[in-house]
Amino acid sequence: MNERADKRRGVTLGRVLAGVAVAAAAGAAWYYARERMTEAPDHEPIISDGVFALRRYPALIAAAVVREGQREPALKAGFGALADYIFAESRAGEPIAMTVPVLLDRAGQGWRTRFIMPVAWTHETLPAPGEGVAIEDIAPRRVATIRFSGAADDALIDRKAEALRAWMAVQGLTAASHAEFAFYNSPAIPGPLRRNEVWMQVA
Repeated sequence: MNERADKRRGVTLGRVLAGVAVAAAAGAAWYYARERMTEAPDHEPIISDGVFALRRYPALIAAAVVREGQREPALKAGFGALADYIFAESRAGEPIAMTVPVLLDRAGQGWRTRFIMPVAWTHETLPAPGEGVAIEDIAPRRVATIRFSGAADDALIDRKAEALRAWMAVQGLTAASHAEFAFYNSPAIPGPLRRNEVWMQVA
């Protein structure tokens, strides 16, 4: 009797776990499809070489937040402050659509997180930012990039940055800035499906 009950419980648990897995996969697929339709800045491709590329970007406007500390907590805090601004959680006015990628780079002893503003918005039409949020201009620039998937921890990012520097050397390209990191997906997307990039401005 107990053996039969245990088997029934095992079958039920298996079905529940399978259902959870299916729901999680469906949720991730929905996020992935939605993010693929999210606005990204236009650019001109100059070189395409597997995971490497050289692109020309036009002038852009970004909302930026600088937070002190280690990369991951600084990114999380900066993302939260910028999300508060664009989604009008603590200000009047209409929300601003999310774009990709989210940009992250070194700023003194901390990190600067930037959201690129949709092309429909200008300095004149953007809502006034709250404390700690700055509206910045990004000048037209050429950017060398390397694309990769996975959970972008410090070790992986450092390896990809070194690979990008090596590719730039072969191409005769000189970096005009430190490394910048570009994240295209939310944490809900499984690591193998995530699109991450390291960027370096080219002189």
